[in-house]
Amino acid sequence: MSGIVESAGTEAARQLPDEQRGTVRSALLDAALEVFTERGYADAGLAEIAARSGIPVGSLFQHYGGKRGLYLALWEEFREEQERRTAATLTAERGRGVDDPIALFVAGARAYLEGAWANRRFGRLLVEDDGPTGFDALRRQWDRAWVRRNARLLEVDEKRRAGRVRVRVLTTVIGGAARELGDCGDETEAQEIVDEVCGILIHLSAPPG
Repeated sequence: MSGIVESAGTEAARQLPDEQRGTVRSALLDAALEVFTERGYADAGLAEIAARSGIPVGSLFQHYGGKRGLYLALWEEFREEQERRTAATLTAERGRGVDDPIALFVAGARAYLEGAWANRRFGRLLVEDDGPTGFDALRRQWDRAWVRRNARLLEVDEKRRAGRVRVRVLTTVIGGAARELGDCGDETEAQEIVDEVCGILIHLSAPPG
């Protein structure tokens, strides 16, 4: 009987207008983030996520396929927002006539860190390293792409090992600081960390004399 009810709910979800589907997905993601943050990924239950969202479990499966799909959707949302934020900042800086690679890199890093503070709930979840099977590999893949983007921004020759290492160290500094921001007590403390890290990046970004 429950299988029939779930199938009916899934079919009904497919027939929802786009706007309503977006509302359902948003409610599920918000609830999933709450439960993941409170209980950790491993101990989070789909029934509790569905109950908090007010969406039937059948619709949850239809939209995300289960707990792993919810986590990966949250990660994708976080990643895309961070990329949009940094891209918009770089466009604005270039529009003001800024063309120094280090200045652009630090401006992008600041935007990323401020985004990490704004999205600190998911950031705290990432710090726990408690995600679905295979997530570490996806994250490493994205990290490698992030290093390549920073290398282009800094105009570093990626064929030179020293240049690759320098960019990897800089990117690691940003990632580590982003994790620390999740534990900040307030915006003032978070901004102090952002300013401090940007100062460190300016120092470390300078090419060897």
